[in-house]
Amino acid sequence: MPSTSLSFASRDAHRAWLAAQARLPAGFRCGATRFAFTPFEVAKPARMTVTVIALDQPTDAFAAMFTRNAFPGAPIIVGRKRLAAPRLGAVVVNNKISNVCAPGGVETAERICTEAGKKLGIASDEVLPSSTGVIGWRLPEDAITANLPAAVAALQAESILPAAEGIVTTDLYPKIRRADLAGGSIVGIAKGAGMIEPNLATMLVYLLTDLDVGRDDLRAALTAAVDGSFNCMSIDSDTSTSDTVALLSSRRVPCPDLAAFSQALARVCADLAEDVARNGEGVHHVIRAAVTGAPDRDCARAIGKSVVNSPLFQCAVCGNDPNVGRLVCAIGKEVGRNRPGLDLSRLRLTLGGRTIFADGAFRLDPSAEGALVAHLKGAELYASGPAKDGVFTPPIDFPPHERAVEIGIDLGIGNAMGTVIGTDRSHEYISENADYRS
Repeated sequence: MPSTSLSFASRDAHRAWLAAQARLPAGFRCGATRFAFTPFEVAKPARMTVTVIALDQPTDAFAAMFTRNAFPGAPIIVGRKRLAAPRLGAVVVNNKISNVCAPGGVETAERICTEAGKKLGIASDEVLPSSTGVIGWRLPEDAITANLPAAVAALQAESILPAAEGIVTTDLYPKIRRADLAGGSIVGIAKGAGMIEPNLATMLVYLLTDLDVGRDDLRAALTAAVDGSFNCMSIDSDTSTSDTVALLSSRRVPCPDLAAFSQALARVCADLAEDVARNGEGVHHVIRAAVTGAPDRDCARAIGKSVVNSPLFQCAVCGNDPNVGRLVCAIGKEVGRNRPGLDLSRLRLTLGGRTIFADGAFRLDPSAEGALVAHLKGAELYASGPAKDGVFTPPIDFPPHERAVEIGIDLGIGNAMGTVIGTDRSHEYISENADYRS
């Protein structure tokens, strides 16, 4: 669950909270610029934002994790090479086009890094590229390089909010989380809304800290934090070609407690993961499936993902319909397909804290039905409004609360556990993904 239980009465209240979270750690600056262009593949005007996150001095303390999709984007190919570089000094991000499987994509990304390095006074291999958006289209290289000077000129050391705003695509709002520790801080931003299924999760995350943690320790801490957060979430079971989680330290503030740093980083990542789910395309409900009593962690995670990825269960949750038979079906599907022989005789299920299944049978009655409907409605972020020209438009652009549909799955077999974050499936999700390019 999130480290806080937040609620926001209005967009302005949410924006004020974001601004309070957004103070940059020492040694970092960020800036962004937005410009018009026409994609090579379609004669339709579009707008792109280029965001630059820069260190005052390049650092040897950086870490990154990338998608496991077998068709990685050009920035992923370049980024994996950057992991062996001695230092990193900046990240350059564009939205709108993901630079995946595009002709000459790697060369284009490297040339953009070279131009960014020139503007920042650092080597080209000290720049990490990131792109998100439509797959298969070419980056407008000339337009990006022509606008890099404006992004660099916009660099400032006060707030990460311009970067959080600059990296979004279909997101309804920017996402920022922070942790303050030992006189320093960890600040993270995320972009993500659809095509979310880890091996990471379409998702970009940038984590900045001024706490002095060396490269090896930083990479170990990031691996652990990602495993317990972004690798425990799913919106639609599709693994993006562009997933990136990067962590950079300016090493400005002594870090007296590596364990405390790792815990703070894990908390920031966990909160951002829930933010990504809550901000998913057309999401009305976040689902938390907590699996306990499992024989091992992989089993717990697989059963949790089977539940949150079930289209039928997702649709039932969207309609505030406690059709819990679909919950049992999703669990049985995973066990029957991948874990035959797993003993389910001690299975106990709860929804909203209420026992709905035990001793091999459901425990349902009119009272339970009313309580379960109330739980689902209480977790709803918004209700669908009428479609306009066949398109459903979310009526909000801020998160009103952090409540979720709480599912408990106790297998009663072992001591392993795991919580998976998921979402419902709505009319808006279909509309967004039917019309994403056009």
